[in-house]
Amino acid sequence: MTGLTLYYILDPMCSWCYGFSPVLEAVIPHLPAAAALRYVMGGLAPDSAQPMPPQMQQYVQQHWREVAARTGAEFNFDFWSVCTPVRSTYPSCRAVLAAGLQGQQHIGPMIKAIQRAYYRQARNPSLEATLVELAAEIGLDAARFADELNSPEVARRLQEDFQFRSRLGVQGFPTLVAEKGDKFYGLTIGWPRPRLCCSGSTKCSRCEPAHTSRL
Repeated sequence: MTGLTLYYILDPMCSWCYGFSPVLEAVIPHLPAAAALRYVMGGLAPDSAQPMPPQMQQYVQQHWREVAARTGAEFNFDFWSVCTPVRSTYPSCRAVLAAGLQGQQHIGPMIKAIQRAYYRQARNPSLEATLVELAAEIGLDAARFADELNSPEVARRLQEDFQFRSRLGVQGFPTLVAEKGDKFYGLTIGWPRPRLCCSGSTKCSRCEPAHTSRL
């Protein structure tokens, strides 16, 4: 491989990834024209139908407050009273991959739709019904999306993303990794201050570890 590929390892329901969105959007225009951007699903929490325990709810809410303070991201805390929180992010990861089956151009919009629903609209992306609604809202074939959400192909792609993340040694999100030739370069690990974030180089010594999420 001779070109540049930028891998963004994230989870759609990771609050630090939500706070990182403006940084990523600032980096993308500075990438070389031939560079490729690939989203890699990290997977914070496996499938579960169990309500999130009160202690975990308080823990996650504290992370929301910290992300808001550090990044300026806006959060709607009504989520915690109008929804039944579930510690499960794999459905949202699958939703991103299912959106990609209808065209790679739908991956970014699906990530944004999930984040907007979760953090701003007090909707629950752990629920498949919510994810199907979001698919329709961004212009996808909702019936096809619903059929493919739990398909073997999406399951295979999710495992491939997890395996790739493990090979890179990534344990926290958000993370940006660049591949140039046969070498990989870690650009950001966690949420960096925007002035420290690499703007398209293949290796950046200015980027520094900051805040990551395993929630």
